[in-house]
Amino acid sequence: MDRSKLAIAERYGSRPEVDVAKSELDAAGIPSMIQADTAGGMREHLAWSGFGFKLLVREEDLEAAREVLAPPAAGEELPDAELPPEGDGSSNWRRFT
Repeated sequence: MDRSKLAIAERYGSRPEVDVAKSELDAAGIPSMIQADTAGGMREHLAWSGFGFKLLVREEDLEAAREVLAPPAAGEELPDAELPPEGDGSSNWRRFT
């Protein structure tokens, strides 16, 4: 990241949550970084007892980042996942019905 001023886009309570959010921003083309006090990864609980895991973005990207991270509005439909046609052998997933 360049030396722009950074802003907190969102705070999370666990490493997996912030990792998923960061990947959403990466997919949207918004550079971000995670800030947390975990004593070099040896004490993850320190982040839970402090400020949590912060997802930082450049100030100019803050509004766009919050739009990407916002949960869907009530009643808003999520896009359907594209699944491969059955029987083409491209998926290891098994359908249970």
